[in-house]
Amino acid sequence: MSSVSSSTARIRVVDLTMAYGTFVIQRDLNFTVEAGEIFVIMGGSGCGKSTLLNHLVGLKRPAEGDVLYDGESFWTAQGAGQDRLRRRLGVSYQSGALWSSMTLAENIALPLETFTDLDPRQIREIVSLKLALVGLAGFEDFNPAQVSGGMLKRAGVARAMALDPDILFFDEPSAGLDPISSRRLDDLILELRASLGATMVVVTHELASIFALADNAVFLDAETRTVLAHGNPRRLRDECPIPTVRAFLSRGELEPVAGGHIP
Repeated sequence: MSSVSSSTARIRVVDLTMAYGTFVIQRDLNFTVEAGEIFVIMGGSGCGKSTLLNHLVGLKRPAEGDVLYDGESFWTAQGAGQDRLRRRLGVSYQSGALWSSMTLAENIALPLETFTDLDPRQIREIVSLKLALVGLAGFEDFNPAQVSGGMLKRAGVARAMALDPDILFFDEPSAGLDPISSRRLDDLILELRASLGATMVVVTHELASIFALADNAVFLDAETRTVLAHGNPRRLRDECPIPTVRAFLSRGELEPVAGGHIP
């Protein structure tokens, strides 16, 4: 496991324990997310990947430990300090989490209307730009029910980018998508990183996405309830001495890889 100190670390997770009451989900988590990298939180179902994301974005307080953004503690910050740090984060949720009664444009405009003093014309321009960035130019007036699952995920990414965050979080972005749509979404994440330079944290258990996206990763283990391995997934697949990690990362080697990605 790498050291938790780094001059380029955008996120530092320090001695983090996640629990519901007395039930511990994961304990003693320590890792860093470097500026500009795509960092993957991986592991099997039920290991706490999405729960960890909720701790990172401030939706759930850890039982112990802390999360630091550019060296600044999130969980010791007070209300205004936490709000300022949250403004730096954009989150794309697994289901898209768009308001069904609002158009795609209205969904993306909502954070701009809530947190900025921009006038309606400026907001419309930004909304159109964000939709164009995710390949949805011309879909401003469509409702969520009128677009495909892949398009819905893209619209969720556009909303996550509405306030120009410097860190983007993705919760199981490929969940429920066919292999082609999943690959296109992975390609979109890579394109956005290249064009925006944002740091990205992706929660996934999909091998195709893990190998396509990750510069670095942590493996959460449900049995031991802690991080078993930390590093580049290809290196972990080939060199990690822990059988559980190697088995997780090599489970698709004898069958076609979804989305056409080659590990």
